[in-house]
Order: sequence, then C-alpha cells, then structure tokens
Amino acid sequence: MNTSESPDGAREPGLGQQAKAHAKARRGALIGAIFMMATSAIGPGFITQTATFTQQLGAAFAFGILLSVIIDFAIQLNVWRMVTMSRLFAPQLANRALFGSGHVLAVLIIIGGLAFNIGNIAGAGLGFQVLFGWDPKIGGAIGALFAIGIFLSRRAGLLVDRVLIILGIGMIALTLYVAIVSGPPIGDALIQTVLPEQLNFAAITTIVGGTVGGYITYSGAHKLLDSGTAGPENAKEVTRAAVQGILVTGIMRYVLFLAVLGVVASGVVLDVTANPGAQAFQAAAGEIGYKVFGVVFWAAAISSVIGAAYTSSSFFSAFSEELGRNQRVRNWITIGFIVVSLVVFLFWGAAPATILVFVGGFNGLVLPIGLTIFIYIGWFRRDLLGGVGYPRWLLIAGTAATALSYYMGAMSIGPIFSLVTG
Repeated sequence: MNTSESPDGAREPGLGQQAKAHAKARRGALIGAIFMMATSAIGPGFITQTATFTQQLGAAFAFGILLSVIIDFAIQLNVWRMVTMSRLFAPQLANRALFGSGHVLAVLIIIGGLAFNIGNIAGAGLGFQVLFGWDPKIGGAIGALFAIGIFLSRRAGLLVDRVLIILGIGMIALTLYVAIVSGPPIGDALIQTVLPEQLNFAAITTIVGGTVGGYITYSGAHKLLDSGTAGPENAKEVTRAAVQGILVTGIMRYVLFLAVLGVVASGVVLDVTANPGAQAFQAAAGEIGYKVFGVVFWAAAISSVIGAAYTSSSFFSAFSEELGRNQRVRNWITIGFIVVSLVVFLFWGAAPATILVFVGGFNGLVLPIGLTIFIYIGWFRRDLLGGVGYPRWLLIAGTAATALSYYMGAMSIGPIFSLVTG
C-alpha cells in the first residue's frame, strides 16, 4: 500500500503518492512557464504588427518571422539557463555581476512592461469591440478588471497557469483555422523565408521587440524560478522547456503570418491605421472569421496583460530582495501595475493599433541593453551560475544575437519613434 501511519494513527499518503504529486506539480510548473512565455510573445501587439508588416512587405515578411525565431532561441536559452542556474531573478543576478546594472535593467523593463501593458489593454478593448461593438476603452477596462481578479485569488499562481494554457491552446486552434481558409501562397512564403525580396529593419526590430523584447525575455525564466525549478540539477528540464516554448511561439507566429498573407495575396488592402488583423480575418472567413479574430485578440491581450504585469512586478526585486520572496506583496504590485496601465490607456488618446505597433518597436530598442549584461555574465561571471559548465556555443549564439539587436535598433530608431511623433 502507498500509505504510512503517523504517530497519532492517521493514515498519510505514501512516498509513491508524494513522488507522483511532486512530479505532477513539476510538469505543471514547466507547462506554465512555457505558456507564460508563449502567450506573452503572441500578444495583441504581435498580431497587429504581423498584419501591418505583411500588408507592407507581403511574403518577404516571412524572413522577419524566421529571424525573430532564431534570435528567440539564442536569447531565451541563455536567459532561462542563467536565471534558473543562479536561482536569482534577472535584476538581482545583474546587480551581483555589475553593481547597479540590475537597477538600470529593472527601470527599463518596468517602463517597457508598462508600455507593453498599455498596448495589451488596448488589445483587450479592440477584441471586445470586434465581438460586441463596444468602445475600446470600455473593453479595455473590463479586460484589466478580469486580470486583476485573477491576482486577487488566493491561488493566483495556479490560476495564472491554467488561464494561460487554455487561452494559448484556443488562440493556436482558431488561428490555424483561418490560415487554412485564407489559402496563402505557401511556396512563395517558404522561398522568401530565406531569400526575401526586400528587407525592412524597422519591421524586423519591431517584430523582435514585440515577441522577444522587454519583459518577454524573462517571463518564462522568472515563472520557473517562482515554482522552484532552478539549480544545476534542473538544467535539462529548463532547456527542454525553453526549446518547447520557442517552438510553440514560432509555429504560432508563422501560422498567423500565413493567415494574413493569404488575404493580402488575394488583393485585399488592409487599413493599417485601424484594425488590420480584424480586416484580414474577416476577408478570409467572413463574419465568422471576424468574430474568431475578436476571440483570438482578446485571448492574446488578456494572457499578455497577465504575463507583462506578473513579470514586470518581479523586477521590483532589484530594489528589495524581499519582494522576490513575498508573493503576496508582488501580487499587489502586479495589480497596481495593471491599474496604472489602464489609467494611461484611458487618457492617452492614441489609436489602439498605433499603440500596439509602437510598443513593440520601443521594447526592441530596450532588448540589447539587457542582453549585454547577460552575455557579460556568461563570458566573465560564470561563478554566479551554480558552479557548472556553460555551453560555449550558446554564448556565441547569444553574443551574435546581441550584436544583431544593436544593429537593427540603430537602423530603425527613427522610423519607430515616427509612429508616435509623426
């Protein structure tokens, strides 16, 4: 029997049942981290950016999708490994490597996360507008209150995992349906994935920023750290989870791109200043497609509101390590973060679609700063990484991704900020 008797005669679960429960909890933590990263990377900003740039570049934008996945691999594998091996949140690890760098990183990520979350709440508003015809500000407020309700729960951690998994699977299934219906020129897309007819660095930087930049880089790693999946003994599990998360996001990115490409290739011209994603889904599948977009966009927005607020709150640990350990206090910081994002959205006045494209570009510019710190740690401060060897090929890949992110940022800083100023 898998039970044992306690001193007072009560029957308790045996070691076998405890081991099974522990293994189940560990799997849940890994899946939760995968979907935390994946749904954060496939937010409303990415959907709007994909529709906008596919309209502008056509099949050539496939190269931008491929590059974002490659950069994702190089960045996420390094960050997930370093954070979990050190058992420290990213800003804490940065501070121990270079005094003060964690504070700088925290400020940038919190500002960038706020920008992302303003866009995410705008996305929730657009989703409700498509579904019910409501004013985006009303829909945004409802979406923010839904996210706040999750973090008010006593079992917020478990609830976050389950909500993200359900929303993520639903997004993938619905988008795949529209991609099949739209009938994209797959052959041309595959060719231009590696041999694009044109390059647009602002588009590539924006899409990388919207799927890898800012808080997204650290979301899955911090989720694993919170769950206790850390240390050298968990290196293989962490690497496997990171790879699976990147594969999920890569497939979703390409499927979404194909769905929009099928519409654009048929001759439909999307209005990129309004809601280009909704137009693409409607052109592909009529009124059903339009409502499907509303569900997908709302799911992407809510999951990203949760991911952005959760991860950004963990960066306050740079200013007080107690905040990294006290989940209750962090939940209240997370709620406050969502409230501030909502207030800024309600009073900003910019069109939601414009906000969503801009925040991706902004976070693409923030991305290389954080990467520089972590690549430095990998090359020169391995003593902080649990005392185990670090794959040289992974550092070389991360260094190349960092250099590329600087180059793309320098090439695109003007066009990105013209989205707001012009």
